[in-house]
Amino acid sequence: MLINPVSTLSGETPVKKETSHWYLPLNRHEDFLRKWILEEHKNDWRANVVGQCKSWIDGGLQPRAVTRDLDWGVKVPVADADGKVLYVWFDAPIGYISATKQWAVEQGKDWQPYWESDDTQLVHFIGKDNIVFHCIIFPVMLKLHGNILPAFVPANEFMNLEGDKMSTSRNWKLEMQDFIDDFVNKENGGPQLADALRYYLTSIAPETKDSEFTWKGFQDAVNNELVAVFGNFVNRSFVLMHKLCGGKVPPFVADLQDETDQWLIQEIANTKQKVEQLISDYKFRDALFEVINLARSGNQYLQKKEPWKKANSTEANAQQLINNCMHLSLQLTANLAIFIQPFLPNTARKMLYMMKVVERMLAWENAGSLKLLSVGYSLRAPELLFRKIEDAEIEHQVAKLKAGLAKAMEQNNSSSSTNQATAPSFTAVKTEIQFDDFAKIDIRIGTIISAEKVQKADKLLKLEVDLGFETRTIVSGIAMHFTPEAIVGQQVSVVANLAPRKMRGIESQGMILMAEDANGKLHFVHPTEAINAGAGVS
Repeated sequence: MLINPVSTLSGETPVKKETSHWYLPLNRHEDFLRKWILEEHKNDWRANVVGQCKSWIDGGLQPRAVTRDLDWGVKVPVADADGKVLYVWFDAPIGYISATKQWAVEQGKDWQPYWESDDTQLVHFIGKDNIVFHCIIFPVMLKLHGNILPAFVPANEFMNLEGDKMSTSRNWKLEMQDFIDDFVNKENGGPQLADALRYYLTSIAPETKDSEFTWKGFQDAVNNELVAVFGNFVNRSFVLMHKLCGGKVPPFVADLQDETDQWLIQEIANTKQKVEQLISDYKFRDALFEVINLARSGNQYLQKKEPWKKANSTEANAQQLINNCMHLSLQLTANLAIFIQPFLPNTARKMLYMMKVVERMLAWENAGSLKLLSVGYSLRAPELLFRKIEDAEIEHQVAKLKAGLAKAMEQNNSSSSTNQATAPSFTAVKTEIQFDDFAKIDIRIGTIISAEKVQKADKLLKLEVDLGFETRTIVSGIAMHFTPEAIVGQQVSVVANLAPRKMRGIESQGMILMAEDANGKLHFVHPTEAINAGAGVS
């Protein structure tokens, strides 16, 4: 209950009114949800999804109002419901079904199997802040209406940007049009640069915990993995094929295959099984890793075989050994095109062009085959699949990001000074937790005894914080708001039992609590009077 509530817009005290609402009786479906989620899906759904649902269920579900007293929204279509509209998270999921019905009308199809047939799989791709709505509220509605239930809910955590959360108001964000203009549409760009971004975003996808996009990380992923591993193997295979085999797919002599050949053949077969299973389990990051790892195996294979050394050999079967090596390398290249296609479609199409084969070769049923390229078939000259990302490009992106932040803060400060009455905007309240969840957090008062900037990380400060019982090293993304010398002696609130995390090679042993005002400026959360270091916050 609010104590002395006052409107931030008018300054007036709210008027209390009696009202009636319609409720979804979630409390009647606890047993169903407990069995369906906590038992049937405890092993195949992500731990973060099951954990959040368990917290809600264990805390005891309550009837949830599905109507609101508003003059905008979807009106409640029942008697005595004047002035009532549907609660958005009751109404919005129903839109999934109505959208299917509309699509079916336009396509001349039957919509019902998509929501009623056991042969249909319903998958919710969402962010972690929507887990409760898609795993508890909507499934109860589906069950009551006789529809199928979600088979999987691959809810991702949050992705941060250069040490801080993304924010449109502070211009701390990634704009896809900017990336297209700065990379894809440039003379040295092209569709492969779009794939480069796809690759990095998939490789750091926050599937089970929060992750971070950094421009340096993007550069490293492209240069050290796409260029140096995947692109390198494909290019080497084509160059050697043209040099040692006349530009044609050479024959394979089974009687001359050795353990290294058999190892590579098995690697191709294993990768198909792994990628297939990982994609089915919605573990896209791990699936992509397996594809890159197969390309890495291809490079190892060429290094072991060294076909270029046999080119001048006087051995009777030297050319046959070269042919075997290049035949398998080219069949691996064709397989890599199939494996990479779900992640990097432009790259797969460029590989098809180089191999002079049609797009149907990319069908998944062809994966694992060693007969994708016919013996004697001529292939085009090699083209580089990816180019390196230069330091200057990364420096430009980081500088542009900082400039956008500075401009946004200047505008916010100017707006605040000229219009003090403007109401601040607030982020949505996070998903409800129980007291036991909060009780797990150990917050202590600490005193900053030293602070310094982290090299090559403009947003990070390395702090030494006295917690009374020990001194902790904590890395905090506050360097854009405070100078190191200005905060020594500052008392702060520290999450003391947060698992350590390495940031820029420094192990951070806790987290400083900060508040952010409407202008994006950070403020320490600290006691109004000095208190002993190590004091608990409850």
